[in-house]
Parts: sequence; C-alpha cells; structure tokens
Amino acid sequence: MPGSEWMWDATTTLQALGAADVALWTWEPDRDRLRLTGATRALGLGPLAPDCSSAALRALALPQDRALAEELLRVQEPGSEVAVRLRMRGGGVCIWRGVWLEEGRRAAGVTAPETKFAGSDLDPLTGLLDRRSFILRARERLQHPGAHELIVADLDRLRRLNEALGHERADLVLAALGSRLAAAFPASALLARVGEDEFAALAPLVDGGSCEPLRRALEQPLRVAGFDIHPTLSIGAVAVQGGADAPEAAELLRRAELAVESAKRTGARGGAAAYGRAMESDGLSRLALEADLKGALGRGELVPYYQPIVRLSTGALSGFEALVRWRHPRRGLLLPEEFLPLCEDMGLMHGLGAMMMRDAARQLAAWRLRHAEAGELTVAVNLSTGELERPDLVAQVAAIRDETGLPPGALKLEVTEGDVMRDPERAAVVLAELRGVGAGLALDDFGTGFSSLSYLTRLPFDTLKIDRYFVRTMATNGGSQKIVSSVVKLGQDLDLEVVAEGVENGGMARALLALGCHYGQGFGYAAALSPDEAEVYLNESYIDGAAPLKLRAT
Repeated sequence: MPGSEWMWDATTTLQALGAADVALWTWEPDRDRLRLTGATRALGLGPLAPDCSSAALRALALPQDRALAEELLRVQEPGSEVAVRLRMRGGGVCIWRGVWLEEGRRAAGVTAPETKFAGSDLDPLTGLLDRRSFILRARERLQHPGAHELIVADLDRLRRLNEALGHERADLVLAALGSRLAAAFPASALLARVGEDEFAALAPLVDGGSCEPLRRALEQPLRVAGFDIHPTLSIGAVAVQGGADAPEAAELLRRAELAVESAKRTGARGGAAAYGRAMESDGLSRLALEADLKGALGRGELVPYYQPIVRLSTGALSGFEALVRWRHPRRGLLLPEEFLPLCEDMGLMHGLGAMMMRDAARQLAAWRLRHAEAGELTVAVNLSTGELERPDLVAQVAAIRDETGLPPGALKLEVTEGDVMRDPERAAVVLAELRGVGAGLALDDFGTGFSSLSYLTRLPFDTLKIDRYFVRTMATNGGSQKIVSSVVKLGQDLDLEVVAEGVENGGMARALLALGCHYGQGFGYAAALSPDEAEVYLNESYIDGAAPLKLRAT
C-alpha cells in the first residue's frame, strides 16, 4: 500500500466475491434496474448480470418462488431489512439479504448460496430463522409496546410424508411451505422454522387474527416430483402485549406449542386453538392416562363403537365402520384422539387392531343371526400404521372369518395411502393375501395423497373413501369440490365403490349423490354408536326403509 494509504482494488474485490460464491446487488425501483456484481454465473444469475429489469428477475425465478421475487422487489421504508430465500432456474437456492436506503428509492445487499448461511441464524432448509435466533429476536421485539400474536403451525402427518416420499422429497415440501410463509406475512414479521415440522410467526395482532390467512397461504396443493400433496396444518396462537411486562419469548413459544397440541386433540386435521391456562394441566394428564392405558386393553375398556354407512341413492343402511372408544372408569368415554397417540407410543397398536377386528366381526355375525334383513351388512375396521407388516395379520383374518362364518367381503379392512406407500410392492402382496382369505379392502382418506394414482390399478381394493376434509369444504372450496368429483369419477372408471366421509346433512348427501358417489357416512346420519345403540339404529333403518338423515341443507 504505497504511502501507507489503503487503496480499494476493484479487481481483487470481484475476484474475492467470485471465489466466495457471493454477489452484491442493488435494486433501484424508480429506474426498474437490478445491478449484480460478483459470482453471478455460479449463483445461476448469469442471464441477469450485470443489470436487469424486475421482469427478468421474475422470469428467471422458479414459478413457485415468483411471489418471493416480488417480495424482494417491494418498496419498503428506509432501514427495513430484506431476507428472502429464492430459487433460480439453472442455479441453487440462494439467500438474499439487504436493507432499504434513501427514502425507499434504493435497496442493497448480498446474495449467496443457502449453504453459506448454514452457520448463521437461518434454518438451512427454508432460509427462515432457526429456533434459537427466533427466540432471541422475539425477545427484543417484545420489549416494544404493542399487541403481538405468536402463531405456530405444525404440518400434519409429516411422518407419513417421509415414509411415502422419502426425506429428500418431504424436505421439498417443507421448503415450499417456508417460502409460502415468507410470502404470507409482511417483511416486518419474524418468521422461523422452530422444529422439524413446525413454523412460527411473530407479527402485530390484527382483527380476526392471522391464523386463517396463514392457513390459506400454506394449505394450497403442492406437486412434488410427480406427487400431489395437500398439506394441512394444526395451528396454535397466543396474543401478548409488548413492553416491560411481556412474557419471556421462549415461554410464549411454549404456550403456542401447547395450543398446537390442543388443536391436534380435536381429532380433525387442520385444527386451530388459542392458548388458555387450562392447557397447562395436559402434560400431567398425559402421564396419568399412560398409567391407566397399560391395562385398559386387558380389562376390556377399549371397545368398538359403530358409525353407520348409508347408500346415498336409497338411504338404505349398508354397514358400519368400527371406531375404537375408551370407556375410562373415571373419565367416562374417551375419543380416539385422546389416547391413540399414547397407544402408538406404548406399542399397543397391533394388539388393539387385533381386538377391533375380532370384536367387530363377532358383533356383525351376531346382528346377522338376529336380523334377517342384516344379511348384506358389512363392518369396516381401520388397520393402523405398520399393521400391513404384521406377520400374523393374514392368518388372523382367516381365523376370524372361520370363527364368525362371515361371507367374503363382509369384514372390510381400511388402509391409508401412506401405509401402502411405505413399501408398495410388499403392500401389494399382503393385500392380495388378505383378499384371498375373504377380506374386503378399502383405501382410506383418499385424496389427501402423497402418491401418484398408478398404483391403484395394481392393488386389489374394492372401495375408495374420500377424506372428510374435502367433503365438508366442497361447498365453499372449489378445489375440494374438484377433488371429490375426480375421486368419484376415478372410482367409477376403476369399478370401485366410493364412500364419502364427513356427511353432515341432507344438502351434502344430495350434492354427493349428484356427483355419482355411492355411499356416505358422518354425523348427518349418526356419530359412532355403542353396540346397543347401533342395533337400535339398525332396527329403525329397516322399519323406516331408510337410515335417518338430518334434513337441513347447511
């Protein structure tokens, strides 16, 4: 450095930027010009360098990330930070960081591969804040007065997603949801991935809350590597006043996650709940339930209840689906969402599945003996995750049919798409064996799919069951209506019976019948009934000639 003066060497600077796979960017909205300097070719930005228009940036971004390109270009107040995760055609995933300057007339910053930020405060998969950094920044944000809302969204069925698609493809879903989250909130919101399948947002509290806008943004269908994905989220929220008395950020996040767990216990995917102090006792309640559950199966406390399945064209009772209930000696009747996760954790699902098949088949056989009209009734039993891999499953089904004398197809076994796609080839063999010993086979929750449809032609299903989410929302959601219609048409083309779950009233039943759906079940006919109540329902159906149905249209 001659004269002991430090000289700026532009050539050396450009070489350093190139070697580090980093580029500098400047955005001038008044001139519609984005200038790029540095490793533009390595970052997939070569077609844009040295400068380009906003339209060129949008065109080079992947279609699913164009909303994020818009966010990068959106004019903001001076001092506003820019943090966008963007994927370009022919390049990898890059993080764009910067700040707005000069009264919103110019923004400048740096862009680099996502991997360069791995040691930073960002989650490397989504480009959002990681859990630790989110808590640190939320702590600072909460020191300022104002009403805030912390929302946690948990992706439902991530384990099934991993099993069906593999971790790499499931990661693409998580990355897409991270991008959608960034586009759904203003740049001032704090956004993070706080767990494997959990996203969090801290934003100013608005009228009506942010839960539903968040759901609308994240629950749009995705197509990943040829697979149709319909993500659903369980959402928890907690409101807080910022200032000196604001709760600690980590405590606030814990409360929102408690609300998520409460939303999941409603039993329906896509639930939402706001934090309340009553949730604090849930952890202790879970420990007590675990202790009670250890002997519940042996004591006969876990029993089948029966929900009617009705032929839509005539209203005739077609059969029942057996759904487990826990007759707890102190807490009364408990629903599956209150104890099935514990059964899974404690390794009780195979024993529970065997009991449900045996007891449901015996009950159907008893009804057939007592009621001449019940000769065509069926009973469906859900197989839990992993039961297709149980080595004694086929022999057990054969033994149950021998014991009860049920004709072929009277005992139906319901399997989810995710369970089939864990190992499609093995599943095909087991399903064929089950069909060979006289079991009927239904593909449950169809339409939520993590898979292509090609496997349907190779598997011996006789029934498709449409997930209740699409049935309940088809009157208000055009996408749900199209999915229901497509599944019904698919069933017709493949000569399969189609059962719609979640039929809540006569209006839904008529709409499904108009589409050509064969059967319906749901609260519009009846909730799950005890064996005695189900027999009364059976009698009433044959006396009246049709199953009772709520007639209200909405």
